[in-house]
Amino acid sequence: MLPALPVLLPLLGAAATVVAGRSAWAQRAIGITVLSAVAAVAVVLLVMADRGGPVVAEIGGWPAPVGIVLIADRLSALLLLISTVVTLAVLVYAIDQRIVDYGRRTASTTFHPIFLVLSAGVSLAYLTGDLFSLFVAFEIMLAASYVLITRRTDATRIRSGMTYVIISLASSLLFLTTVALVYAATGTVNLADLATRVAELPTGLQTVLAMLVVVTFGIKAAIVPLHFWLPDSYPNAPAPVTALFAGLLTKVGIYALLRTRTLIFPEGHPSTLLLVLAAVTMIVGVLGALAQNDLNRLLSFLLVSHIGFMIFGLAVSDAQGVAGTALYVVHHITVQATLFLVSGLITRRTGTVSIDAMGGLAKRAPLLAVLFAIPALTLAGVPPTSGFVAKLALLQAGADNGPGTAVVAGVVVLASLLTLYAVVRVWVRVFWGEPKEPLPDPDPHDDLVVGTARTSMPMYAASAALVVVSLAIAVAAGPLSGITSRAGDDLVDRTPYRTAVLGNGGAP
Repeated sequence: MLPALPVLLPLLGAAATVVAGRSAWAQRAIGITVLSAVAAVAVVLLVMADRGGPVVAEIGGWPAPVGIVLIADRLSALLLLISTVVTLAVLVYAIDQRIVDYGRRTASTTFHPIFLVLSAGVSLAYLTGDLFSLFVAFEIMLAASYVLITRRTDATRIRSGMTYVIISLASSLLFLTTVALVYAATGTVNLADLATRVAELPTGLQTVLAMLVVVTFGIKAAIVPLHFWLPDSYPNAPAPVTALFAGLLTKVGIYALLRTRTLIFPEGHPSTLLLVLAAVTMIVGVLGALAQNDLNRLLSFLLVSHIGFMIFGLAVSDAQGVAGTALYVVHHITVQATLFLVSGLITRRTGTVSIDAMGGLAKRAPLLAVLFAIPALTLAGVPPTSGFVAKLALLQAGADNGPGTAVVAGVVVLASLLTLYAVVRVWVRVFWGEPKEPLPDPDPHDDLVVGTARTSMPMYAASAALVVVSLAIAVAAGPLSGITSRAGDDLVDRTPYRTAVLGNGGAP
């Protein structure tokens, strides 16, 4: 039952934080303890999956394909581990922001339970073995995110939150429709069972179902042209919430695409549609970033752009491309969350998100300058960072699969150079030059304190910890690439996953 713990522990922790609602310290201790335990379980699952194959738990004692199964293979265990580490760092950041900004002795009765419920939803999405449970996982994440994005709200946040809610509900309805159609056509929603059932369907029906899957998860992953909700929603949330959403939620959409495309709708050649979507997403996202003066909106558009990098690896369709996507997801979860946390620290010191209103922070806050520079250069893929290692894996996969993928590989290089230009321009305008005085807090009566130039060391420490994680990914690039390479082989082969879930009946 080990694969059930990453889902069960956060839910039990959420209940415990509700009971301990009168004690701020108890809630904080429960949250940190639970996420630390989930990270430890993820390490064990990764080791077990890498050494002995996928680890399966049958929920309720019913075997697959009838019963619900949770399965941890190399890919899901690796993403579970890095996601939990990021979630833990974001929680530490959020806790200290509450202590410093709100000055409250009692914790919120909603933040910690909802935060842990969101973590449970992410874990379930990675570990579930059937489409309907994947839908449930998305609904758990979305219900929790609705609360987090609208907590302590104002008119601006309500408007952005409504966009997020409406688009999310529409995508959920489309997802549920897709699940119903798949079940009607095949009689099952078990992913391992669908690997053979879908192949028996008429080609036209397979194409329709595959397109529904791309659109459904494309909305959740913010693939252009389905990305329009993200730049208007994420920048208006508090820094920890934005960091968590940017680091995890879109990547869960990518994971769902990766899992369903390789297991249920495999292609033996590069997908032209996904190649086009990847190229357009990369270019539209980075050009949108270059047009922004709002730091958070700039980072949001860069997030969209780099979703295209992951789609490119998936479009290549072979084991090398899938492995490159897995490696890029691991790198990007950490780096994107770090940048949004650092953006929160910048706003705290300057009182604004306007890049033109900032300047000279390197003199007044040199540590903050370093904390921004390292993940920014990592995102751009400057050697020898983890971003360079991940992009190199994608470029190698693209170069080996014909002229179409080679052209999009050129787009990867162009988008990387434009990303470098965007983040260097931000660094020059925000950290270089003469220091500017912080702008006054626009609303001194609300909960969030900005423009104070005060330093909160635990918030810095949480951001620095994620910077260290991204550097560790680069240092451990060899072993990590080995894991993702073996994960790519398993995903394309499909046999290890199906055999683990269905037994010998899953073997070809």
